[in-house]
Amino acid sequence: MISFNQPPVVGGEEEYIDDAIKSRKISGDGKYTKLCNRWLEQSTGAKKVLLTTSCTHALEMAALLLDLREGDEVIMPSFTFVSTADAFIMRGAKAVFVDIRPDTMNIDEKLIESAITEKTKAIVPVHYAGVSCEMDTINDIAHRHGIKVVEDAAQGVMSTYKGKALGTLGHYGCYSFHETKNLSMGEGGAILLSDEHEIERAEIIREKGTNRSKFFRGEIDKYTWVSLGSSYLPSELNAAYLYAQLQKCQSVYDDRMRNWNMYYEMLKPLRDRGVIELPVIPEGCVHNAHMFYIKAKDLEVRTKLISYLKSNGIDAVFHYIPLHSSPAGIKYGSFAGDDNYTTKESERLIRLPLYYGLKSDQVEFICEKIGGFYR
Repeated sequence: MISFNQPPVVGGEEEYIDDAIKSRKISGDGKYTKLCNRWLEQSTGAKKVLLTTSCTHALEMAALLLDLREGDEVIMPSFTFVSTADAFIMRGAKAVFVDIRPDTMNIDEKLIESAITEKTKAIVPVHYAGVSCEMDTINDIAHRHGIKVVEDAAQGVMSTYKGKALGTLGHYGCYSFHETKNLSMGEGGAILLSDEHEIERAEIIREKGTNRSKFFRGEIDKYTWVSLGSSYLPSELNAAYLYAQLQKCQSVYDDRMRNWNMYYEMLKPLRDRGVIELPVIPEGCVHNAHMFYIKAKDLEVRTKLISYLKSNGIDAVFHYIPLHSSPAGIKYGSFAGDDNYTTKESERLIRLPLYYGLKSDQVEFICEKIGGFYR
């Protein structure tokens, strides 16, 4: 069986974890947490990056930084992982879902403004498959209406929009380092801050509402509870694993991109015949080969194709069930406008195996089997 995903192992992880254990500092915010934060700051240009226990928790931190209140509204796509909505709903906000673009599966920037009300506090663009949303338009809308932008860049590490790293284009950016992502720490994430005046407050939120970070830097002689917060600080062991991957990120990127390009070239004839659709990368967007997907004609064909691939030892999968049609989405959110593409496009999408270490002959085999299905 060719598995859909395998967590990346690049070499060096065990060495760094062992070093963290020997340091007797494994609870977080030690040597490797700081190294990861600094590496991400330097590579993205963010004012400050703070590792978190997950991208979910990075989004929760953003919701706390926004000071959301009961009844506030947050605009987002329905085609996304549940954490995108959960983080804000937990603060009492309502999710307002907007339809997606069929080409990129990202939120349709042209529909956002009509969904804004006096209760809107933030827009949450989700960069699907590491391909950027149309951020110039989204930021312009946010600026004119005085609302914040929180980038869900869970899939967007090492992707850019017009030369700028995803996660640095809004007020807050959120990364994931889950085992399904290009770079991993098992479970983990990061929040990227664009305003240096919010760094201290973000540190307090991440440290359970205390000013503990200032204490460990020697800036105060004792620390205490000063605000709302939670335990969003990851273990040094997770950070050590991630740091090994950050140091070899280009190798991971090159490996994944080679296979992404191979998929694209081998499947183009089927696209040209009109039996499948392939990913679209808009001008100005540089993606990170996080995912390769195709679109079948409809749900019926997709179901048959997934079954056919599984019978040939290939683990291909579909993705999100749109949030607005879920029980919690109906309870905690509403869809603004018409669902022209969200449900229809989500029912056509198939994700193909793509991970660091996937062999070229495996990609070739997968493409041959897809071709065989359509023959």
